Amino acid sequence: MADKIHVTASEDYDVIIGSGILKDTGSIVRDVLPKATKILIVSDTNVAPLYMDKVKTSIEEAGISAFEFVFEAGERSKKIETVAGMWDLMAKEGFTRTDAVAALGGGVAGDMGGFAAATFLRGIKVIQIPTSLLAMVDSSIGGKTGIDLPVAKNQVGAFHQPAAVIEDTDCLKTLSPDLFTEGMGEVIKYAFIMDLPLYDLLKKIADEGKAEELSADTDNLTSVIKACVADKAYVIANDEFDTGLRQILNFGHTVGHVIEARSDFSLAHGVCVAKGMGIVTDAAVKAGTCDIDEASKMKDLIERYGLPSSDDISAEDAAEGAMNDKKKRGDTLSLIVVNEIGKASIVKMTSEEYLAFLKKGLAR
Repeated sequence: MADKIHVTASEDYDVIIGSGILKDTGSIVRDVLPKATKILIVSDTNVAPLYMDKVKTSIEEAGISAFEFVFEAGERSKKIETVAGMWDLMAKEGFTRTDAVAALGGGVAGDMGGFAAATFLRGIKVIQIPTSLLAMVDSSIGGKTGIDLPVAKNQVGAFHQPAAVIEDTDCLKTLSPDLFTEGMGEVIKYAFIMDLPLYDLLKKIADEGKAEELSADTDNLTSVIKACVADKAYVIANDEFDTGLRQILNFGHTVGHVIEARSDFSLAHGVCVAKGMGIVTDAAVKAGTCDIDEASKMKDLIERYGLPSSDDISAEDAAEGAMNDKKKRGDTLSLIVVNEIGKASIVKMTSEEYLAFLKKGLAR
């Protein structure tokens, strides 16, 4: 039986979590979008062969016409040209404002499918159907959509809440170990910034030697996903448009996005976030705000789930890249620091202060 977690935002919706629920996509879409007659299913070349037919059949059985848009898998496809292809297809097929997009896949599909929906006809509905751990716990929830520019990640986009989020945990069985591990970067982030019980659960799983088996541990995995979704829902309800509390979700991201972009997106997002969390934590210890034992617990958990907690990027390169960060206001950057597990702080820094701080965390 599926669980539902309600998200309160400018437009409320449910995150539906369960095993084998992809087959129910059509009935869910029909329930939340009773006037829809056409759905564009956006997916990538890795996910479409696995799930496109099941989702498309379910939608068509609900009496809705379904169309496919499949792009080359990877962050490099997250650009305006790809979204333009979605716009063109919807225009050609006569989509109206009562029709919708269904984003089937990981964070790239969700971001672009959501952005296509937010901008086509000045806004149509989107259904998020995440198939990766990272997308289930983070990117599919909260309405952030967008594309990358050559200079930085997620520089163009819109807030556009989904009509529903459908999370079939069976999809995680087809994830490669690397992709599952990447998603754990975002899971661990929630534990650090706001959820001490989640930290305790993740530590218990690791202490029992089951960290590598989490992807096959249905009960623990479902508990972890539900905790993260509930955390994200709480943050969205209190700061939908990212002006205050929601910024804590960016722990590790300010540095991580720079590392990711400098790798030409060859490094996975969750891996880069893990590196960013470790670097900022090291800097906080050197700055005297975080106890070394607390930092050791954090870095230990990151590494026990197969993720790195450091990188060889220079402080100068990391600071320069962050100057295009969306959290920058004028010459002031809002950096997220965790000095105590379960509690995040938003620290405002000038570019000079940020560079000095990073030099502490990246000292050779």
